[in-house]
Amino acid sequence: MNGVPMTWYLGLGLFLFTIGAVGVVIRRNPIVVFMSIELMLNAVNLTFLTFARYWGHTPASAVAGEMMVVFVMAVAAAEVAVGLGIIMAIYRLRDRADIDDLNVLRG
Repeated sequence: MNGVPMTWYLGLGLFLFTIGAVGVVIRRNPIVVFMSIELMLNAVNLTFLTFARYWGHTPASAVAGEMMVVFVMAVAAAEVAVGLGIIMAIYRLRDRADIDDLNVLRG
């Protein structure tokens, strides 16, 4: 990738994934947890694109990494749509949104 070593991209992906994992574990606000999950998914996308670029000796293998990125983005969009719906349902029931309130929706 234009003279930048692969380890720099992988290091950046690891750094972003670590920040996202710490955000999921430490924070109690569900919106912040969803943002942390999105950060982790973007770190995985960066890793997929890095490997697709550096190990993509054939056009088919380079496109495979890019197709995985599109798939991860579609899954992330669906996760946000469902997750925000659940958060809004909790907020309407309790007038506050907290991770501890997730057991409110049990049937």
